[in-house]
Amino acid sequence: MKILLTGATGQVGWELQRTLITLGEVISVGRSQMDLAQLNTIRRIIREIQPDLIINPAAYTAVDQAESEPDLVMAINGIAPGAIAEEAKRLGAAMIHYSTDYVFDGLNTTPYTEADKPNPQNIYGMTKLAGEQAIMAVGVPHLILRTSWIYGLRGKNFLLTMQKLAQEREEIRVVNNQIGAPTWSRLIAEVTAQILSQARQDVSGFLASKSGIYHLTANGQTSWYGFAKAIFDHNFQQSERKLQRLIAITSKDYPTAASRPAYSLLNSQKLSNTFDLVLPEWQRSLELVLTEQIFVTA
Repeated sequence: MKILLTGATGQVGWELQRTLITLGEVISVGRSQMDLAQLNTIRRIIREIQPDLIINPAAYTAVDQAESEPDLVMAINGIAPGAIAEEAKRLGAAMIHYSTDYVFDGLNTTPYTEADKPNPQNIYGMTKLAGEQAIMAVGVPHLILRTSWIYGLRGKNFLLTMQKLAQEREEIRVVNNQIGAPTWSRLIAEVTAQILSQARQDVSGFLASKSGIYHLTANGQTSWYGFAKAIFDHNFQQSERKLQRLIAITSKDYPTAASRPAYSLLNSQKLSNTFDLVLPEWQRSLELVLTEQIFVTA
């Protein structure tokens, strides 16, 4: 199987490179090779490579900055996935794409299922929803995997930001009234690989029979404050911390350019049932990440 992987330098893309190598030939491209804002480039690269499967974790993910450049965000998150799907269909290939909890408005009080109606509240969420709709309209064999609160040991994410601030500040204030499920980038990559391993030799046929939207997050729930507390409760670089106080605040105390859903917990039962997978609790994943970080830096 020849796999074209976009966003190779991103959090999820970097992990996918490592997990997919046992499944076939992985051809990884970053923004410098395939800029998703350039449709001609997208189509040319795909036609040159002629993959059996295109996996697209690449996206515009700067949620607040997106509010000030909606056209660019729509080009990358909304229009490009449709073009990728068209090229995949032309080749008889399949596609896996990643989306977000931010397609929902956050007004639920129980975890969102795939049957719940999206109602995004910011440009990022609107464009990611547009990308989902574009892929489905093409009719290519596909999986759209919605995930949330992605973190890891690379790139820009909440975990690394908190660790950096802990070494710079005595006090950190973190929002406590937004609820979600922190999800390790490696978990997303490993679940993707486990799903594909079930396809055996016919990935297009397999994904055609399973096509649709699936929620993929770690189990459990917390707030950003709870996530931060769990990070700091671990003994990573305890002696190097300047941090003395972690203070819970509300969203009103921390205004941002983009509105965030107050509750964006996703129900991943459909994915678990369809592919016979057991997803870990978010605390367990975090423990593994922090343990690995100690090992790597030791």
